[in-house]
Amino acid sequence: MSGDRFDPITLEVIRNRLDVIAEEMQTTLLKSSCSPIVKEGLDASASLFTLDGTTLAQACAIPIHLATLIPSVAEIRRVFPPETMQDGDIYLLNDPYCGGTHLPDIAVVIPVFARGRLLALAATMTHHQDVGGLAAGSVPTNATEIFQEGLRIPAIRWARGGAFDPMITAILRQNVRIPDIFMGDLHAQVAACRIACIRLQQTAEKYGHNSLMSAFGLLIERAETMTRAALREIPPGTYRHVDWLDNDGIELDRRLRVEVAVTVAGGDIHFDLTGTSPQARGPVNCVPSGSLAAACFAVRAVTDPSIPNNGGCFRPISLTLPEGSLVNPRSPAPVNARSATIKRITGCMLSALATVLPERVPAPSAGELLVMAFGGRRRDGAPFVTGELLGGGSGAGRGFDGVDAIETDATNCMNLPAEAMELEAPIRIRRWSLCADSGGAGEFRGGLGQLKEYEILDDLDGALSFSHRGERHVVAASGMAGGGDGAKARSVIHRRDGSTVEIPSKMVTELSPGDRVIIETAGGAGWGPPARRSGEALAADIANGKVSTAEARRLDDGA
Repeated sequence: MSGDRFDPITLEVIRNRLDVIAEEMQTTLLKSSCSPIVKEGLDASASLFTLDGTTLAQACAIPIHLATLIPSVAEIRRVFPPETMQDGDIYLLNDPYCGGTHLPDIAVVIPVFARGRLLALAATMTHHQDVGGLAAGSVPTNATEIFQEGLRIPAIRWARGGAFDPMITAILRQNVRIPDIFMGDLHAQVAACRIACIRLQQTAEKYGHNSLMSAFGLLIERAETMTRAALREIPPGTYRHVDWLDNDGIELDRRLRVEVAVTVAGGDIHFDLTGTSPQARGPVNCVPSGSLAAACFAVRAVTDPSIPNNGGCFRPISLTLPEGSLVNPRSPAPVNARSATIKRITGCMLSALATVLPERVPAPSAGELLVMAFGGRRRDGAPFVTGELLGGGSGAGRGFDGVDAIETDATNCMNLPAEAMELEAPIRIRRWSLCADSGGAGEFRGGLGQLKEYEILDDLDGALSFSHRGERHVVAASGMAGGGDGAKARSVIHRRDGSTVEIPSKMVTELSPGDRVIIETAGGAGWGPPARRSGEALAADIANGKVSTAEARRLDDGA
């Protein structure tokens, strides 16, 4: 074996080796981090890149992260060309207008050297629990410019030749509310990248530097060929879909339009978002990396999952993103709530293809990653910031019900266990269950949302800062093929004085001891006419508490 001559077995061994390295990076990242949003919420990702910035291998992690690392790595390469990189260098970036996604997501990139020769780039992205800004947790839904959202980091070299820059470290620590946890998570990213360096060096020793580089190219070319072949199986044409966001966090009564036209032809796929609303005052704006992430996810979702997961899969993709729109805002528009928009873009891309791929594309999901941030100080003065990530139900499809309380549409996080939340903050979890009747009715039922109740305890010095970044409070997931819509989300604050505050999808407020927050996330849409659902399936729904007898009676009456 030499140069670009590989037998199929060896090439497949190398491909799986790269995947295993990415997964070991991911495990290191999750196990070494300090914040519960990473340890429990799994809000972090790892990838390998070739020297030209092409994705080489990805961990099974957060699709938004994995795709937005592509422009992040490209910007770091632009500022620091590979020929200038040294062994032991560490690079950082989080600025959305310089290749990032939103400020809490920080990219760490380390060049991988083998016997003194640059071989690849190792990259990680972690959602940091706090990066400063208006509100604890750095997801203020009332932000009107990016400067209110936290610390902006352009492409910078944090370490050179293994030596960290103490001034950069000091700046990072000075601008966040929980510096020790922040630095712990950042160093976990470094540790994950260094694991990749060790494993790739070992792989280069076995196969040789030049041979391994040739294998990288062959694997990417193979993924591109297979993806284009899969896209050619989709009937050529242009397919459209429109959906809406509840509001931008500032203008609460204004719905925001997301429109996608998907054109498939000759092994290429183009996503045109012309017709999407102009950029918003609030933070639901999505820089181009977010639409790229949505497109990458959509393509992988409708093509063969056995195709090697690397940058070759993404080469057939092109995008039209109107400047000054919700999907290509002008700086300094705020962007911290961009995941809500990415999820809606993803849902539109997939729903547009549902007309020609009904067996692959289910009804719309809840399309909601409810992000909450709690922050303040305990009575002893110790600061805390913690977050929560809650999903709704997935959409039903031809032949299957939706899944209850699960992440979908380019996010892949987990909620926090009650114990983790209660250890991190003066909060008690009073209730946690599925929301009966929240899945859209149909021949196949949409997945259920979840209910979770939080009580604020009295171990507080002052009030607790609370940010709520929700969706689907106004616009439900629409049923498909005659199925019913999913239930809308609902969040309510019950104050200790007996008053009630309805949360309008997005809010930043304060909570006091004795206040309770009750969350109900949205349900997924149903597929097919409800009258066609089998009696056995409906009886099981009732027995399992997923559908109430009243709702079953209403469906039976055709109401």
